[in-house]
Amino acid sequence: MSSKTKIVVLHMKEVIYTGIFVVLAIVLAVVLFMMFGKSRDADTASAKAVYHAGVYASPITLNDNTFDVEVTVDENHINAISLVNLSETTTAMYPLMQPALDALSEQIFQTQSTENITYTEENKYTSMMLLDAIEKALEKARK
Repeated sequence: MSSKTKIVVLHMKEVIYTGIFVVLAIVLAVVLFMMFGKSRDADTASAKAVYHAGVYASPITLNDNTFDVEVTVDENHINAISLVNLSETTTAMYPLMQPALDALSEQIFQTQSTENITYTEENKYTSMMLLDAIEKALEKARK
């Protein structure tokens, strides 16, 4: 029986270079897959579009004084809520109108929703009226 033993000599430098090239090839494959693979973000972004971008208003009438709650939205966010066409007499007669709107707006901006909004007992009816107007304006903006 003859034994033909083959001896393979590996140089450490060649092993290190081969390892580095294998790692770089894997990284390159992952990067290419992420760049050119099917983008899930584009599909979800178009599916998440909740509003038609624009400015929408809902009227409020108090004792023959009419003013609007104006809501500015882009496709996915509520950007601004303000009172427009508000006369000085209405402001004087209803001084809690602007502070109530500011408190509601802050909560709506944080949650991007009109659900689970809290308001103080002293602004209860004013807040409910403003919240109803905001919801009507957002209904106009929904797709």
